[in-house]
Amino acid sequence: MQTKQLGNSELHITPIGFGAWAIGGGEWAFGWGTQDDQESIAAINRALDLGVNWIDTAAVYGLGHSEEVVAKALKGRSNRPYIFTKCSLIWDEKRKTGNSLKADSVRGEVEASLRRLDIETIDLYQIHWPNPDSDIEEGWTTLSKLKDEGKVRYIGVSNFNVEQLKRVQKIAPVTSLQPPYSLVKPDVEKEILPFCQENNIGVIVYSPMQSGLLTGKMTPERVANFPDDDWRKNNSEFQEPRLSRNLKLANLLQQIGKQHDRSPGEVAIAWTLKNPAVTAAIVGGRNPKQVEGIIGAGEFRLNQQELDQIGAFLRENP
Repeated sequence: MQTKQLGNSELHITPIGFGAWAIGGGEWAFGWGTQDDQESIAAINRALDLGVNWIDTAAVYGLGHSEEVVAKALKGRSNRPYIFTKCSLIWDEKRKTGNSLKADSVRGEVEASLRRLDIETIDLYQIHWPNPDSDIEEGWTTLSKLKDEGKVRYIGVSNFNVEQLKRVQKIAPVTSLQPPYSLVKPDVEKEILPFCQENNIGVIVYSPMQSGLLTGKMTPERVANFPDDDWRKNNSEFQEPRLSRNLKLANLLQQIGKQHDRSPGEVAIAWTLKNPAVTAAIVGGRNPKQVEGIIGAGEFRLNQQELDQIGAFLRENP
């Protein structure tokens, strides 16, 4: 796979990165239900064997568990990928999550992540959510100091708007932004992506398949049978009337993909990658087969007729 430079960094990353949210498992606020760790490890290794050169995780995924699984998967591998993780979402002994961007909290988080990941330096360390908003400057200043100290190589943010990006830019350059971006949620096209392009901020988008909705494997029956600890069960995009609209979109992607021997998910990911502001997309996989079903998106390009077809659907079904 061709690589692209991530913002102002020296990191050259593949168009697809392995997203480690779902492999954190269930039993926390944004879990995906029970997950087999051996399947997760196999999925990570399959992605790396197929050429992916970065993994994106977060401390809060599975309340530390995702980072631990990533470390197990990488044990003994000679071609280690870049590792990206995040701070600011914390939890207590009752597994209840909260937010903190206080300096001491962020420092505690980076040390815990380094320990769980079993590494000496994190390649990209990101503020997960800009909450509390009043503490953004304190959190970003702390990340800048952690970079100076060599704990992290580069620093970025996730889920920030333009105004928040401008605030932290005054303190230290922003290497990357991680926004949600998909055919279901294209809102960042208006302001955020152009701003990042103008300011040399790399963009790694998350949920390009809208958490499984655009894979072609989702059905109303499957949604109805989600376990209670799968956060998607109560998400509006997985409920009517949006569910029927989204499955209709997935069906269109299936038709387009069939002409190229590509999956609907690969079409959905390729659509996000065609935006010139986007450096790469984070794509989750819970087993090797899922990884194999999306890896082609890294090289796949949609033609103008196909883009027009998709555009017409979005206009008719806002």
